[in-house]
Amino acid sequence: MLSFSMAKQKNTPVKSSTLNSSKMPLTINGARVHNLKNISVVIPRNKLVVITGVSGSGKSSLAFDTIYAEGQRRYVESLSSYARQFLERMDKPDVDSIQGMSPAISIEQRTNTRNPRSTVATTTEIYDYLRLLYARVGKTICPACGREIKKDSVQTVVDAVMEHEESSKFYVMFPMHHHEGKTLIQEFEVLKQRGFFRLVIDGEIIDLNENDASSIKQSLKKQGAKKKDVRSVGNTKLKEHEIYILVDRYILRKNEIQSQNRLADSIQTAFVEGEGYASIFNLETKKITPFSQHFECAIDNIRFEEPEPHLFAFNSPIGACPKCQGFGRSVGIDMELVVPDLEKTLKEGAILPWTTPKFQENLRDLARIAYDAGVPMNVPYKKLTEEQLNIVMNGYKKDFDGINGFFKTVERKAYKIQYRVLLSKYRGYTTCDECHGNRLRKDALNVKIGGKHIGEVVALSIERAEEFFIGLKLSDFDLSIGKRILEEIRKRLRYLVDVGVGYLTLDRLSNSISGGESQRINLATSIGSSLVGSIYVLDEPSIGLHPLDNDRLITILKRLRDVGNTVIVVEHDSDMMKAADEIIDIGPKAGERGGEIMFQGTYDEAVKDEKSLTGKYLSGVLEIPLPTSRRKKTKDSIKVFNAFHHNLQNIDIEIPLKMFVCVTGVSGSGKSTIVHDIIGEGIKKRLNGHIGRLSGVHDIQGWEKIQHLELVDQSPIGRSPRSNPVTYIGVFDGIRELLSKTAIAKIHGYQPGFFSFNVPGGRCDICEGDGMQKVEMQFMADVTLECESCKGKRFKEDVLDVHYQGKSIYEVLSITVEDAIVFFSQIKASTEQKIVQKMQLLADVGLGYVQLGQSSSTLSGGESQRIKLASFLSKENAGGSNLFIFDEPTTGLHFHDIHKLLGAFNALIERGNSIIVIEHNMDIIKSADWIIDLGKEGGKNGGNIIA
Repeated sequence: MLSFSMAKQKNTPVKSSTLNSSKMPLTINGARVHNLKNISVVIPRNKLVVITGVSGSGKSSLAFDTIYAEGQRRYVESLSSYARQFLERMDKPDVDSIQGMSPAISIEQRTNTRNPRSTVATTTEIYDYLRLLYARVGKTICPACGREIKKDSVQTVVDAVMEHEESSKFYVMFPMHHHEGKTLIQEFEVLKQRGFFRLVIDGEIIDLNENDASSIKQSLKKQGAKKKDVRSVGNTKLKEHEIYILVDRYILRKNEIQSQNRLADSIQTAFVEGEGYASIFNLETKKITPFSQHFECAIDNIRFEEPEPHLFAFNSPIGACPKCQGFGRSVGIDMELVVPDLEKTLKEGAILPWTTPKFQENLRDLARIAYDAGVPMNVPYKKLTEEQLNIVMNGYKKDFDGINGFFKTVERKAYKIQYRVLLSKYRGYTTCDECHGNRLRKDALNVKIGGKHIGEVVALSIERAEEFFIGLKLSDFDLSIGKRILEEIRKRLRYLVDVGVGYLTLDRLSNSISGGESQRINLATSIGSSLVGSIYVLDEPSIGLHPLDNDRLITILKRLRDVGNTVIVVEHDSDMMKAADEIIDIGPKAGERGGEIMFQGTYDEAVKDEKSLTGKYLSGVLEIPLPTSRRKKTKDSIKVFNAFHHNLQNIDIEIPLKMFVCVTGVSGSGKSTIVHDIIGEGIKKRLNGHIGRLSGVHDIQGWEKIQHLELVDQSPIGRSPRSNPVTYIGVFDGIRELLSKTAIAKIHGYQPGFFSFNVPGGRCDICEGDGMQKVEMQFMADVTLECESCKGKRFKEDVLDVHYQGKSIYEVLSITVEDAIVFFSQIKASTEQKIVQKMQLLADVGLGYVQLGQSSSTLSGGESQRIKLASFLSKENAGGSNLFIFDEPTTGLHFHDIHKLLGAFNALIERGNSIIVIEHNMDIIKSADWIIDLGKEGGKNGGNIIA
């Protein structure tokens, strides 16, 4: 065990082991990344190691910015200079030495893609295996007749003939094709020159040497009523394939090899002369059986694309639906806008555009045909049958155009502004009506395995898909081809179920899943790749997991360790710490007051350690207390009626306002669906003036009592490295104003903008206010150096000569929030007091250690979230009927930080606001005023209110 006193000896390097590299521990000497205090640490190889500590203490700096960054840098620099130019160049971490390094893999809690085509199946590579499986063993089914599409060969035709009875009589023929620019008489002459003198028309043989054109014309007239694809011969029209050329007359002799060889030769001739087509006419049944060497249905004359992996790729123009380009959605008429209230009848005006005087005639047309068409006018729209809805949508005979016909008429008149305005009111992104959301062209959807096309398979949940592939029956031949592919698919599906995301569908968009789900999916993908001898660095994999799901995750991490990997987890979950082989606690506090190793050892040792803050919470010496009293349910509430989106089971939910409401449940039970998709999106639409039907819910009442809706997440507070806490909460303006009012600033005419590093003026012209300069080293890692001009102070010397209370702008931005409160409290003027009030809010949410000018790029997710909280508390409208939605706010937070977060929640509620939190953390749940538990399970078995 490494005690606190040992951690103080941070300048003492740790000697590495002399063991071979496969057993050598990971030894870090003198790490100074961000706030790390020149620490040295030894991490054992092939162990599960948890790094914990308060938010901002330096956990991520050690795990990601030191260990992972060095692993990646070494990997990249091991490549050739040609390969390195295509890869992201990484900075060298500020560390004296790292020994025992292995290839490092980072799995962070963020959604890695915004690509609207990326899905769970593509991210996990399952879709690549599915494409290969469907291309190799999929069966193309004709949508017209339901037959399997195969290319015919000479042998398949011989086999088909051999199935008949002995001595059966056949004609071997090929269909006559029309060649552009030739008359039928000319075609006959060519046939005779090639040695074909007999035609077969309607089963009758016609000798070209004995019949002239007029007699052939009479034979054709006999079947004139059957014509489809026609062309003319004199006054006679004929179908493309109704004239056949006789190749051979054959009597079946099953035991004569010579006879079978003759049949094969005749069929080969028919295929060659028929341009890949041949036919067999049975003289007894008078039936013609067509065969084709093309990939098509010989009966319905429908040609199909041969299955290839690209055919099933919606990212490729070869496979993507031509209408929606592989997105599954296209701009069209949104029926939720056309029929906003499903409870209304047609007579009451369920179809909104037909309630206006200009278009009421369409409703009268519907009323006139309603009786004959069997469409009731006095029944709620939602109770109409599928047949009745089809008439309403597509029309009835020529007397009624339907909703689709109405909008086609409007589109034809869209050159007029009033019609364009009308279309814009009812247009939206809807499921593509050509591929029905499957993203692929029709040829791809005709290929099936186990009765399902690939779109139907990816629409299954991961659990259902696993059941499908386990129970899939293939022929011995197909199994020999697809066995390895199936093994990979089943293995990856099993890993996804094991990490607790079995409720997700394979076609779920990657940008719609939470950071925790994304991380666990990437974890399953890594396990599926079967890498060994690597270092895995994970960022709070337990986020988003109900305690019931946590055991499976721990089992997965142990499996990853047991195959020969070192697993380093940044985590605050007590169960994860119990399962760890080693715990590293970083502290004692955050920011400049953190960055030291407070403890290193086992869980049992941590519980007994008196210096470790984490150990005190684990042992129960410190705890988050239960609230002394809970708020009583108010009369105001948001009521949700019949929510059915995704897996919600038509549930009703009541959210009391001006209270702390916690929504919990197992993964996939519907928490995010009800809070984000139903309540969040629904109220947002209503606040923006949307009067139509809301998606996935019958109705939401009580939203009128909400003035503003705020979603507080852990995304960075700014995209620029210049963004910082004081700019985000609006304090920097006051600080710049104070500096501009000093005597020296007035003499030089410096305005507040002169003290900004975001605009030219007072900022350093060389580094443009960054304080650092990046030197590109071509194929080596870029080097970031302190700006030679401003020495890292961001401003020109003239600006730094201006002092307020003895401090320059650079010195003010370098002090912590706690020090700033003391500094600005010395003057009781209004500007200073406003600054102090906002700074106090940062301190109240546990950010007293953060520097005023600290770059947002160095802030953790928990710190960013609390800065947003402080910003909301600082706004003038923070008091009032605002609804705040938090999704897993304890992400990245230590037990000690959660205590502070609860204080910020209470401050919001005391101002008259309402809070909804999606959470699994028991300390948050036990502190809530109102709890909604969804379950019982995830996916199809979830979506119900348990408590």
